[in-house]
Amino acid sequence: MRTTRLIAAAALLAVAFVLRPAVGQDEDVPVGHFTITNPASLTKSQAEAIYQKVFEQMARGYQVSHRREAMEYVKWTRYNTAPYVSATHGARYVSNYANAKAKAYAKYENAGTFPVGAIIAKNSFTATDDGQLHAGPLFTMEKMPASFNAESGDWKYVMIMPDGSFFGETNGEGSENVRFCIGCHAAMQHQDHLFFIPDEYRSVGLTAN
Repeated sequence: MRTTRLIAAAALLAVAFVLRPAVGQDEDVPVGHFTITNPASLTKSQAEAIYQKVFEQMARGYQVSHRREAMEYVKWTRYNTAPYVSATHGARYVSNYANAKAKAYAKYENAGTFPVGAIIAKNSFTATDDGQLHAGPLFTMEKMPASFNAESGDWKYVMIMPDGSFFGETNGEGSENVRFCIGCHAAMQHQDHLFFIPDEYRSVGLTAN
């Protein structure tokens, strides 16, 4: 029944295009991702069915930002077979995309060091156990030239909100808003600061969305 309500809600996402931070969270300078406290437990097929219904609407929201990442990621290769809950992205359901320069992403932990210009993108949505559905942010990380930011492994983190408003980027506007990304990904310094998709959701590479 809850899954039925979620899929029905997907059709109404155009009027429910919001992100609700956790109660008590500092919205101006976050210390971590806004966390969803009651994420729904969806099967792969359920999560994918919802995703296919909301994908285009989510993409249009991000594109309001006119950011290159938001305009282009929909054409990149998708590497997960269904959306999965990412604890490191606030318990949201996410899907992973990579541009041509990041094609080594298909090797996952054996990908090595990524070249300048490689971009990884994660779009997201929230499905809660009380039947609510909301679009989430678009998260991207782009490999920049050496000396861009030693602490981040020269990755630039960008966060775009569901309505296309710009939240921040490393070494740029709102950099303090995405600083927590650097600290989180530093735990994966041994694999070029990248987390990878859970084994059971991995694909050699799917095409558009």
